[in-house]
Amino acid sequence: MATNDSIHEEETAIVDEATHLLPTSSESRDADSETSSTTPAWDAFEDFEGLPWWRQPSVYWLLGPYIIFTLAFGGVMVPKLDLRNPDAVFQPVLLGSENPQCDIPEVQANVAKFMLVMNLFTGILSAMVAPKIGHLSDRYGRTRLMALASVGGILAEFITILVARYPDVVDYRWLLLGSLFDGMTGSFTTGSIMTQSYTSDCTPPSKRAVSMGYVHACLFTGLAFGPLLAGFFVKWTGSLLSIFYVVMGCHIGFMLFVWLVVPESLSQRKQLAAREKYEKDKELQSPVSSSWANTLRTANPFAPLKALYPTGPGTSPALRRNLIALAINDTIILGASMSAGAVIVLYCGRTYHWDLLEKSGFVSLLSLVRVVVLMGIYPIINYFGRIRPAARRRRESGVAAVEKNSGADELDVLILRIALISDVIGSLGYVFARSSRVFVVSGMMTAVGGLGSATGQAMITKHVPSERVGQLLGAIGMMHALARVLGPVLFNGVYALTVGRFNQGIFVLLASVFGFALVVSFAIRPHVVWEDEPEDERQPLNQTEEAFAVPDGQVPLDEEDQVRF
Repeated sequence: MATNDSIHEEETAIVDEATHLLPTSSESRDADSETSSTTPAWDAFEDFEGLPWWRQPSVYWLLGPYIIFTLAFGGVMVPKLDLRNPDAVFQPVLLGSENPQCDIPEVQANVAKFMLVMNLFTGILSAMVAPKIGHLSDRYGRTRLMALASVGGILAEFITILVARYPDVVDYRWLLLGSLFDGMTGSFTTGSIMTQSYTSDCTPPSKRAVSMGYVHACLFTGLAFGPLLAGFFVKWTGSLLSIFYVVMGCHIGFMLFVWLVVPESLSQRKQLAAREKYEKDKELQSPVSSSWANTLRTANPFAPLKALYPTGPGTSPALRRNLIALAINDTIILGASMSAGAVIVLYCGRTYHWDLLEKSGFVSLLSLVRVVVLMGIYPIINYFGRIRPAARRRRESGVAAVEKNSGADELDVLILRIALISDVIGSLGYVFARSSRVFVVSGMMTAVGGLGSATGQAMITKHVPSERVGQLLGAIGMMHALARVLGPVLFNGVYALTVGRFNQGIFVLLASVFGFALVVSFAIRPHVVWEDEPEDERQPLNQTEEAFAVPDGQVPLDEEDQVRF
């Protein structure tokens, strides 16, 4: 009621008998300039007003270090495959050189199986860790936990260096220990959900999809230039081992920058409020907290997935349906991309006899297409589809709209479906490609599907209040980690079974998976949101409000007749 009172006072101060019913042209221009400079308003910016620029969170803080991180991630992807290719049985093998004896189906199958075991180690552990870190980040901030997620990668690269530097002393199976360390800190999955949470904290809903696109563009920039730079670097130094030292240094630099330089996106006020809310939720649980039933419920590894099926005030069946459909789509898009990528590189090397530089160039080309789509085409679509219509509505109404989560809009749903259609078409192109040129064109078609991941993740954060973003993305991260377990089982297993018989079998599976995601996307409905009531409205400001409560059976007073405090 205090809010309504302030609104009435503001109207009284502005409106008088001489006020024009419609603004003049000069007033309209002044209002437009003022509105454009101060809108869209978003309450999340209030906690950081008056702070110096280097303490104000922004998605641009992440772009630089994230490119370094993705350069390391992409640069080591192809060399790691060539590092695993030399089987222990074959001694006359030169790392980073042409080794035709490794291009036989038996060695290819062994590589796929070993990659499967490594992904199982990392995927299972990160599935357990990612939801907990995501939920913790709502209460203790994003940056420190984002830096923690890089520690496992540093240890994993250190073990990789030992294996590559001393192959006669350190067996290649020690790479499994590196996967263990990587999974214990959440791996790439946790780093991804922390980045998404940070972006969601400091970006208004109308620009969130574009900001997510910038982050994904950084990812694909690293994947584009990382393998290419790694290929030239290995050729220049003549040593496959040298690139792993560079990658380890990139991981360390990313961790230190995020930990010491990047400003926290969650203010202390929001962190304390989230902790208090968490404690209240624990108190509201059933009093059997010490019983064995509660212990089993707490130990349930799939308990974080309950965040995808919220119940209680403000929720609805449409909200639950949207969250589940979006989680399935995002998991399929990310899981298929990460699981099939390495196998596609193996397929190219065997089918088209590409060397390290050519395989790196193919990965770089697809990533560059994604970067152009995300940083060039996507902002244009967002401008003409959201920003420009919103500016026109502000000019017509003369009121600066306050941004808030209102769920995914029609443009979000349309872009997601178009991205999935391009993935299906590109995957079918892989199946029927009989030349390297057609194969590359099909890959470029799947690269357009990069819009789906950025759009889907932005849509997910638009469905829930800000204090629940980390918990929800933690549940999504668990599904991503499970996809890292099941995805390699499917793609590496199918490749190991079909190599030498029907090499295109993995692409049939890829097209089927994306086709299923496309069907699921038609269950998503726009403008569905968790109508979470603000905390200050849940509890009365003073006990006198109870005296004015309307008794049962009595008609309530109109809003204008209510007593204001």
